[in-house]
Amino acid sequence: MSPRSAGLVLGALLTLTVSACDEVPPPQAEPTQPPARLAGNPSYDAQQEPARAVLPLVPATATTLSVTDLDEVRRQLGVPDLTSGDLMTDRAAFWEEAATQAPLLTDGMLRANGSELMLDHGFTEDDVDWEAHFTGPDGNGYVLAFRPDQDMDAVAAAVAAGAGPLAGATVLRGPHLVVSGTADDGASSWATDPAVVPLVGVPAEATYVHRGCVPLADALGPDATAEDQDRVLAHQDVTDLDELDAFAVSFGDHLATVRMGRNRTDLFDRLQLGEHWPGGSPSFGDGFGGAVGDPTTGRIGYDVPRPAVAAGLTLTETLPFAVCNEVSPIPRPTGL
Repeated sequence: MSPRSAGLVLGALLTLTVSACDEVPPPQAEPTQPPARLAGNPSYDAQQEPARAVLPLVPATATTLSVTDLDEVRRQLGVPDLTSGDLMTDRAAFWEEAATQAPLLTDGMLRANGSELMLDHGFTEDDVDWEAHFTGPDGNGYVLAFRPDQDMDAVAAAVAAGAGPLAGATVLRGPHLVVSGTADDGASSWATDPAVVPLVGVPAEATYVHRGCVPLADALGPDATAEDQDRVLAHQDVTDLDELDAFAVSFGDHLATVRMGRNRTDLFDRLQLGEHWPGGSPSFGDGFGGAVGDPTTGRIGYDVPRPAVAAGLTLTETLPFAVCNEVSPIPRPTGL
């Protein structure tokens, strides 16, 4: 074959190859899939830290979880053995101090009915070791963990009588729990959620967990204005942040630790959002200060000068580090 003929053949092959490639559509991007659930069917283990122990009872569809370790709060405030058997004045003094000096994520579900429960059934909120509440699209629920020597027959009688918020609950006598709205089994619970499990388990006075991120407008608070949003965006383009699958805030001894998962390349950007957060009443800076971060472990540490304020900001999710990486404009007032 002459060089000229060989060139013509090669040219024809290249033309066919290019034409064939033009006819093949590009591969479609794989849709983002949620991470596979962890294997197994975990069950409740009273030996674990409360926020970890409760995970098998939290439905997979839940979006938030708050856990207050009242036993740890009592220890921090110097009354580790306080129960309903103590003087009412001592118990009242504890709750008065806890309201300002502890990061309570609950006011104590049974406190409003304390007199009725004590008179009719012989127990109160002071016999609860820890209390958890969860919310989600399929309904809310709770778990009350009573002290190990609590008479659960008395608790069961109160539940059967529909006393206060205990109406419709279920008593688990062995583990000393009262539950409502909990998961049917551990396999369909937060205990097999890979985004949540690594975030909890360290001893704390209280722990708050949220699956997903918080929309910027919500994190700014109910009274936020378009100007507040502009101020934040002038310092940080939140659309540059990475996705946030879940976060946890744990409190202990005037400190708070935020956990968002390991190897966060956006951790310092999220930390610095708090430095330019608009003021409010209270503001983020009233509850959290002195931030330090570690991207490798995905943690932010804060000083907590006012634990009750920090707990309130957490429950309302007024949390700059937790914002989503998209922006929905806050409407601006229009002139008349």
